[in-house]
Amino acid sequence: MNSQLPNSPQHQTGPERVKRVEVYWHAVSYKSLVMYVMILVALIFASVYFVTPGFYAAVLKKVSNAVSGTGSDVAPLAVTQVKFVNLDGRVQVKKVNSVQWVDADYRTTLDKGDLIQTAADGAARITFADTTSYTIKADTLVTVEENNVTQEQASTAVRINTGAVDLSTPNWSSPNSHAAVSVEDTVAQIRPNSRASVKSDSQSKESEITVASGSAEVRRGSEKVELGQWQKANISSGGPISKSDVLAPPDLAQPLNLAPIIVEVPKAATIHFEWKPVKDAVSYTLRISATAMFTKMVKQARLSGLSAEISGLDAGDYFWNVIATDANKKTSEVSETFKFTLVAQGRTQEMMLEIGGTRLQGPIVEVYGRTEPGAALIINGQPVPSIGGDGSFQYFTEPLAPGEHTIVIVGQNRRGGTAKQQVTIVVPK
Repeated sequence: MNSQLPNSPQHQTGPERVKRVEVYWHAVSYKSLVMYVMILVALIFASVYFVTPGFYAAVLKKVSNAVSGTGSDVAPLAVTQVKFVNLDGRVQVKKVNSVQWVDADYRTTLDKGDLIQTAADGAARITFADTTSYTIKADTLVTVEENNVTQEQASTAVRINTGAVDLSTPNWSSPNSHAAVSVEDTVAQIRPNSRASVKSDSQSKESEITVASGSAEVRRGSEKVELGQWQKANISSGGPISKSDVLAPPDLAQPLNLAPIIVEVPKAATIHFEWKPVKDAVSYTLRISATAMFTKMVKQARLSGLSAEISGLDAGDYFWNVIATDANKKTSEVSETFKFTLVAQGRTQEMMLEIGGTRLQGPIVEVYGRTEPGAALIINGQPVPSIGGDGSFQYFTEPLAPGEHTIVIVGQNRRGGTAKQQVTIVVPK
């Protein structure tokens, strides 16, 4: 018997069959591929949004904070920078990382360590992000010492190397906020809603700090002095800090703040100035300037009375204030500054101004009427905040005392035209 293996050649009767594999393919362009990928990504993002709608907001916030380098409790850099809001005459700045002085302009921003210098004809006003304002007077050199403004609190400070600075603070909501001015080895912490003036003489090493409203705390080493309204601290290098009362400045009466004065010939017109008396004052100095910083004085007169008649002013904007002087020749701080505009009245400058009427609401008077769209109106020295697109306006006065009152309405349109109306009302007792 012959035995044969199954795989032996003798057992195979023919060639081995090979299974056929068929491959089908289709060409896809890059453009189509990108489009399919974008559709897929969009479907994924849409699914995530509907499942967790707050996801994208959180991601965007984190990315924004990472890029800007700020946290949620810190104001943006552009907001925290100190800026100039008024500039008169020569004002220069030296940045903390620079050795050169450059002329300041309204685009100049200030940071901690920067120096500001005003010339004999210069003055400047800077504001911090919390609206604390520092007015730098002529021949003054100051340093920005602190500028820390967040949503929680604000801390600002300047150092007076020499010269004088006036400052005002807002009514902070945070009790930890403060504004400070330092002179030599003394620091004055100015409290909320306060105004103060600080002077420093680098040669005599003497300084003084006067509070016009609100309060302040003055510290030098272990010494601490509290100042209230119209009180002054005198600081000398050879003795303790002394505290004294100062003469208050007068309250201004006429011309009203922001009031336009319309006359036929401005230079020939006589403008009436008036202020209220100050206890212990024997004379007053009236100052009129063409600039808010009083670097361009137009008139200055020392008077024994409470009023003055001034003429010879050209048409334009003017600022005025008054300083009181007592029998010992001590002077008060400068009063509040009022602004008025002297306008030439002409036929070509007329504008439409109609008073619809008045309504009494207790001691408050409502005045309503119509003027030209885009015009500016002032009623009893106060600007009308809103005028409708059709020129209609509505204004409520401050509470008035019982009796007869004359309400004066003046306006100016975009062409320079002016108009004046007045109505008389009686507030009952």
